[in-house]
Amino acid sequence: MEKKLVVKMIKNCFKQYYETDSNPINEQDLEVLTKQILDLKEGEPQTELYEIVNDVVYEFLTN
Repeated sequence: MEKKLVVKMIKNCFKQYYETDSNPINEQDLEVLTKQILDLKEGEPQTELYEIVNDVVYEFLTN
């Protein structure tokens, strides 16, 4: 899976929750989320990537 694509999807997902163009997540958290998403996708290949990204970002924001 392309890491750059996942990072872009994470940033786009955050835009749903934050209207400004600023990135509300630091690089360390972004790396952790990216790894978590890639691991989940590897473990659940039948699940759509956008669903995993949305779920992980939502969980990150609510915890």
